[in-house]
Amino acid sequence: MAFVSPSCSSSHASLSKFFSPSLRSFADIFPRSFLNPRSRHFGGARRRSASTGSCSCSSSPLMDVGSASLGEITRVDFPILNQEVNGSRLVYLDNAATSQKPSAVLDVLRDYYEGYNSNVHRGIHYLSAKATDAYELARKKVSVFINASEPKEIVFTRNATEAINLVAYSWGLANLKSGDELKVKYSDTFILILVTWVRLGGPRTLPIVLTIAEHHSAIVPWQVITEKTGSVLKFVSLTKDEVPDVEELRKLLSKNTKLVVVHHVSNTLVYYHRINSCVIWKLIDQVKLNSQSGSILPINEIVGWAHNVGAKVLVDACQSVPHMVVDVQKLDVDFLVASSHKMCGPTGIGFLYGKSETLARMPPFLGGGEMIADVFLDHSTYAEPPSRFEAGTPAIAEAIGLGAAIDYLSSIGMQRIHNYELDLANYLYHSLQSVPNIHIYGPAPSETVERAALCSFNITNIHPTDIATFLDQQHGVAIRSGHHCAQPLHRFLHVNASARASLYFYNTKDEVDRFIEALKDTVSFFTSFQ
Repeated sequence: MAFVSPSCSSSHASLSKFFSPSLRSFADIFPRSFLNPRSRHFGGARRRSASTGSCSCSSSPLMDVGSASLGEITRVDFPILNQEVNGSRLVYLDNAATSQKPSAVLDVLRDYYEGYNSNVHRGIHYLSAKATDAYELARKKVSVFINASEPKEIVFTRNATEAINLVAYSWGLANLKSGDELKVKYSDTFILILVTWVRLGGPRTLPIVLTIAEHHSAIVPWQVITEKTGSVLKFVSLTKDEVPDVEELRKLLSKNTKLVVVHHVSNTLVYYHRINSCVIWKLIDQVKLNSQSGSILPINEIVGWAHNVGAKVLVDACQSVPHMVVDVQKLDVDFLVASSHKMCGPTGIGFLYGKSETLARMPPFLGGGEMIADVFLDHSTYAEPPSRFEAGTPAIAEAIGLGAAIDYLSSIGMQRIHNYELDLANYLYHSLQSVPNIHIYGPAPSETVERAALCSFNITNIHPTDIATFLDQQHGVAIRSGHHCAQPLHRFLHVNASARASLYFYNTKDEVDRFIEALKDTVSFFTSFQ
C-alpha cells in the first residue's frame, strides 16, 4: 500500500499548524540570524589563485592513502565541499539533481576563457584552431567513455532534455505515422509505455499509452508531438502486486512498434537486481521485490525484442553514465542521452549518442549556421552528422569542461566508483531505517537487490520541504524535496512530494552519519509541536 503523508498538499504545507495562531512562517519561529544563510570557506588551502588558476592541492584520486575511502580521497578535489553553511559544515546530498565540479574541471574552464577563447570550426587563426581541436577532442572523449563506434555518433546538446526533444522532433516526426506505436519503457516501474499514433478523429483502438511513473522529460516531448498529430494519451499502471508486468511488456511489442524508450536509472528511486551475476538496472516507484521477479530481463534482451519487430531503442542514461560503466555497443541501443552536470562537468551541455546510419537519415532539428552544407535563396543542403544537429555557436567551454570531467572520472575508474557507491547505498538505507516514522520507497537491499546511492522517503506528518528547509538552515545539510520531475508517480503514491538524499563518490559514511543525526533532530523538532 502506498505511504500517505497527511501533511502533503498541492502547495507547501505550512508549518503554522504546529504553532500558535500568531506564528505563520519560519520568520515567526526562528531568529533572523537563523534564516539568513551565511557561507564561509574553511581556510584557503584549496582556493585557486586568480592570476594563475593553479591549485595548491596535489591530491589525486589514485594516490595511496591506506585505508581511506574513495570519498575521503576525492573530496579534497572539490573546493565547494570545503565550506560552512548556516554555521555547520556543508553536507551535500543532492547529487541526483547535479554533481559538484572538481578543480580539474574548473581549471580547464578558466584556461579556455583566459587562453584560447574563440569560435570553433570557422576561423583559421591560432585561437580558433586550438578551440576547435579542444572541442572535438571532448567529443572523442565522450565517444570513448561510452564506447561508441566513432566520435561522429556523439551530438552535443544543451542537456539531455534537448537530446530527447531532438529525437522526438527529428526522428519522431520523420518516421512516425498513423497506426505506428511508440513504446516508452520507464525503468521506475520497468513497464513498457505504448504510444500509438492515430489521426485526429480517427480510430481510437490504438491509443497512446504511458506509464504513470514517467519523468517529465519523457512525457512532455511526446505530448507536444501527439498534439501535432491528434494522438491520444493513455496510461499503464502496475500489477496488483505492484511489480512490472513483463509478459505485457513482451506482448505490447508488434510490427507497429517504432520506438522503445528505457531509462537506466531513475532520479527518484532505483535498485539493481542480480540475475546470474548480471546487474540489471531498474527504476521503480515503490515496487517490492517479488519472488518471481527473476523473470525480468536486462536491457540487452529488451533491445533484442524491439529490434526483432523493427523498433529502435532510446536510453535515458542521465543517472547511469555518472555512476557505472555504460557500453552502447554492448547494449546495442539506437539512441542514448546524458547530461554533463550530473557527471562532474559544467551545466549547459549534454549529449545524444546515435548510431551513424540512423543519424545520417534524420533531418535537422534546428536551422542556422554550422549545420549547413550550402545555402541558396530557395533551399539549403545540410551538413553530415553531428554538425547537422549543432546549429549556431555551441557551448564550447562547457564541452571542453565535460571532456575534463570524463578525464577525471576515468582516472578513478567507473567500476571503482560503482562498487564504492553500492556500499555507500547500503549504509544510507540501513541508517535511515533508524529514523522514527520514516517510509523509504523501494525494496531493502539484499543478496538479490542492490540499491543505488539514493533514497527517497517521507516521514509521517512532516512535509518534505519542511524537512529539507530545517536540515539546510539548522544543520547545513543539502537534500532535495518535491516531486523530482515525476508528478504522475507521486500522485500514484498518493503523496505530493518526497524528500531525497542522493550520494556520489565524493560523499562519505561520516556525512551519512551527520545527515542521520540532523534528520533525527529535525523529526524531534517538528513532532514536539504535534
